[in-house]
Amino acid sequence: MSKPIDYDAPRRPAVDVEDDSLEELKARSSAPQSATVDLDEADAAENFELPGADLSGEELTVTVVPMQTDEFRCTRCYLVHHRSQLAAQPDGRQICRECS
Repeated sequence: MSKPIDYDAPRRPAVDVEDDSLEELKARSSAPQSATVDLDEADAAENFELPGADLSGEELTVTVVPMQTDEFRCTRCYLVHHRSQLAAQPDGRQICRECS
């Protein structure tokens, strides 16, 4: 019969686990555990923008180029691809190689 595994406990080498007695395991499970706060998550939350944020002062930093004559728009993923990526045209629909 194998020992039950506590997946929340810190990991230790298998040699240490086999040497533990029942009393040591009971004492370790009743010991108070401290809750630690991950400060990185708090920092990330400060920089996170909520949906609907006011972006009226922002400007585009990329140039938008209209679709060229040698390109097509895939009817499944709606991305613009070069004609060399055209895989099939079932029922007149243009589908790229990635979606086919």
